[in-house]
Amino acid sequence: MINEKELTSIALESTKSLGAQYADIRIIKGKQESLTVKNAELDELTLSEGSGFGVRVIHSGSWGFAASNKLEKDEILKVSKRAIEIAKASGSIKSQNIELAPIDVVQDSYQTEIKANPFDLSVEEKLKILFEAEELIRKNKAVKIGQAASEFYQTEKSFANSEGSYITQKIIESGGAIKATAIADGDVQVRSYPNSHGGGVATAGFEFVESLELVQNAERIGDEAAALLKAHQCPPLTTEVILDGSQLALQIHESLGHPTELDRVMGTEISYAGGSFLSLDKLGKFKYGSEIVNIYSDATIKDALGTFGYDDEGVKAQKFDLVRNGILVGYSTSRETAKVIKGKPNGTMRADNWGTIPLIRMTNISLEPGDIGLDELISDTKDGVYLETNKSWSIDDLRLNFQFATEIGWRIKNGKKVELLKGCNYAGITPQFWNSCDAITGKDHWQIWGLPNCGKGQPPQIAHVAHGASPARFRKVKVGVGG
Repeated sequence: MINEKELTSIALESTKSLGAQYADIRIIKGKQESLTVKNAELDELTLSEGSGFGVRVIHSGSWGFAASNKLEKDEILKVSKRAIEIAKASGSIKSQNIELAPIDVVQDSYQTEIKANPFDLSVEEKLKILFEAEELIRKNKAVKIGQAASEFYQTEKSFANSEGSYITQKIIESGGAIKATAIADGDVQVRSYPNSHGGGVATAGFEFVESLELVQNAERIGDEAAALLKAHQCPPLTTEVILDGSQLALQIHESLGHPTELDRVMGTEISYAGGSFLSLDKLGKFKYGSEIVNIYSDATIKDALGTFGYDDEGVKAQKFDLVRNGILVGYSTSRETAKVIKGKPNGTMRADNWGTIPLIRMTNISLEPGDIGLDELISDTKDGVYLETNKSWSIDDLRLNFQFATEIGWRIKNGKKVELLKGCNYAGITPQFWNSCDAITGKDHWQIWGLPNCGKGQPPQIAHVAHGASPARFRKVKVGVGG
């Protein structure tokens, strides 16, 4: 049986013989397991596996890409030829030749550090935590629906390119979540832990799910969902807003992560996901936020969901600044787009599986912590609201105008939380909002939040990313919009 390295060699030799100026191949084997408990019953138990390869080439100055799930020599040759044919067809209508920024030739391997591989554990062991947590969620009789879930991924990649690189990676991801839905008198309120939209997910083993303490937090989440039924609606105000770390993570994702992806800046996402207000003329000049706002990308953070060894172009994972002292200083780049801005590719090209072409995808984009405690920040707030856990969001195509809603909030008066609020939301314009940031809590409150469902591309691809943040305060923000 031909091994993967031999299969990659066959693809590269074939594309070279057909005149490719550049070629790479990714062979991927992946599996995913999902478990959900709902109202004391097993609601979902799925295990899926798949494998395949994708060949990407430059011929006639244009990209070509083709893929297959048959890991066989004849199929490798057929797909390599198809990728060349697609590149030739694209070359007939190109506006300019593709040029790639140089990168190091690498022979290396990478593997997620874990203590317990979730795929080596029994289903019963993984379900035990979920059943225990879900039972406690419904201890409060107002909670009519209790849910507990976990998700596990294993991805094995082999990458080779015509420049001489050969890289293997094995990435393990684990996550868990609980959710309480309270219902009374036509009102429905939801509380999620540790986060909404996928819960807590990391590049780690089953030990990460255990560290989330789903069982220990289940009763509290149920009680909060029930309490929201009797809470007052968030009033319409222009006031000070403190966002918890999880909500701030999504704010970073939508209002900085996507608009600093250079393919969006250059307009190649415009037909589907939109563009970016952070145009090239703003680099190094534009005041994105206040002077205390420092945001960076770092694909090397241990356990973070956007962490890996190398991206899907063979570029090593790395850390780089996007906003420094409030000024826009960087973008996420590919080998192709880095060449355009005379920069270096920074390891952010990723595809969601073997059958899709890599796109620029944010990795772990984080806000540096400040130096104030959360209690101190609340005490320093005379009038405002504290908002926690995202419920929904909306943002325009250029990532300027936004509105976010949260599951729960608290009214702050004279430095104290005085009232529970439901129906909370806030709105703003991205640079105005970030320039109003006047305080960020310290590293003791900083946490990395995994986001396993970032959509981009056409056809759509789903990426796993993460964002580090600690609670921060913003001045003169509109809340209770439409309330």
